[in-house]
Amino acid sequence: MDLTSRTCAPCEGGIAKLTQEQIVPLAAQVPAWAISDTGKLERHLKFKDFVMAMAFVNRMADLAEGQGHHPDFAVSYSTVDVTVWTHDVGGLSENDFILAAKIE
Repeated sequence: MDLTSRTCAPCEGGIAKLTQEQIVPLAAQVPAWAISDTGKLERHLKFKDFVMAMAFVNRMADLAEGQGHHPDFAVSYSTVDVTVWTHDVGGLSENDFILAAKIE
């Protein structure tokens, strides 16, 4: 099923982080995202200027709030670095891939 058509499920703890075998097919659906050495999804985006970068951040914030799943991000003038992972499981969950796909 296409990740963008799914909705993040509330994470109430007690679930295990995804295994490498579970991550591979999900990662293939968000090829612009990289899995960091710390096991988090990361994306570096470049925009024309600060205004465009902040417009993206605001759209991303609205999307994330609607999904109940919130990324970490840093803005540096015209670039935005986004990191997605599930704090409650200490790694990646399906929600992370759903949110990454929707951020695209």
